[in-house]
Amino acid sequence: MNKEERIKKINIENNIWLIYLIIIGISYLANHYEKEYFETNNQTSKKTYQKLNEFVFTILIIIYMYFENDAIESYKSNNKKTHFFDTLILIATTLVLISGIIFLYIIINDNDLEEEIAFN
Repeated sequence: MNKEERIKKINIENNIWLIYLIIIGISYLANHYEKEYFETNNQTSKKTYQKLNEFVFTILIIIYMYFENDAIESYKSNNKKTHFFDTLILIATTLVLISGIIFLYIIINDNDLEEEIAFN
């Protein structure tokens, strides 16, 4: 990868960090609604909590897909020097993507809020 491509990727990653900060704020707000639901049994708070989490994990999956695509491209490159690390990164990003999809599935289908969901 040449220097300009690397700088472009760094700039994209900086934007992703800003999105993560927004996601943290939304997650904090979602926790407020979750707590309110458990304290008052307010169904509106429950739905708000669920919708905020759906939004957060949808955005996270999009971000994870970006990193998955980047890992696939690196893995496909013919650089024998970094192939081992590219393989490990591809495995790791694939597992993160799968975990995000599983969490989103739980958020959509767990209507009783039995499971604690948190992005990491």
